[in-house]
Amino acid sequence: MPEGTVLAFDFGEKRIGVAIGETTLTQAHPLAVIRAQSKEERRRAIGELIREWQPQQLVVGLPTHADGKPHAMTDLCRTFAAWLSSQFSLPVELADERLTSFDAEARLRETGRNAKTMKPLLDAVAAQLILQTWFDTHAPTPHTPS
Repeated sequence: MPEGTVLAFDFGEKRIGVAIGETTLTQAHPLAVIRAQSKEERRRAIGELIREWQPQQLVVGLPTHADGKPHAMTDLCRTFAAWLSSQFSLPVELADERLTSFDAEARLRETGRNAKTMKPLLDAVAAQLILQTWFDTHAPTPHTPS
């Protein structure tokens, strides 16, 4: 895993959640939710985040059915990941995002938020969970001395 900043995206057609983390700390944090109306506005906002944070790696959540089979959003997320890779010349990995939205919602409810107050944060927290899962599966395993 390259050292540096990682940005993760929870892609949606209306909103894109964004999370950030550092490979040395392997801790993900919610960063933003892009709510732009047009595809061009969303792409511009992503470009601004990438220029600002200078990530070494990008991660895109890959939604599937609970059994792992693809659905309509799966192809859209793959297309989004391919666009990121070609547009910014950065490594892009896909990460399983099954149930992250449900988990994000549960975590926000635990903080006392209701449906109305959690909505602005939900996609960024889902991106955080995607990135944290990616960190957890890519972190080097500690070795014990013999």
